[in-house]
Amino acid sequence: MMTNDTTTRMQRIRTRLETALSPLECVLEDDSARHRGHAGAASGGGHYNLRIISSQFEGLRLVMRHRLVYDSVHDMMHNEIHALAIVALAPSEVV
Repeated sequence: MMTNDTTTRMQRIRTRLETALSPLECVLEDDSARHRGHAGAASGGGHYNLRIISSQFEGLRLVMRHRLVYDSVHDMMHNEIHALAIVALAPSEVV
């Protein structure tokens, strides 16, 4: 069950991603419950899975795509976001 804090945090993450990357698709899932007791979870930072499709990823290597994602949420990393698993695709890569 997601708390209001978790919901608000996820909305903020989505808003930042949408503002920075204008995605065609942005699916963000909270995976924090599976990491309870994990050392990183003690800080209160959540574990999230992200699938994002953006034309801004066309022609970019994976590391640059991830950098664009991390740049959009950089100030949330290590306090509100402990881990972010990213699948970043360009529209041409989606079947």
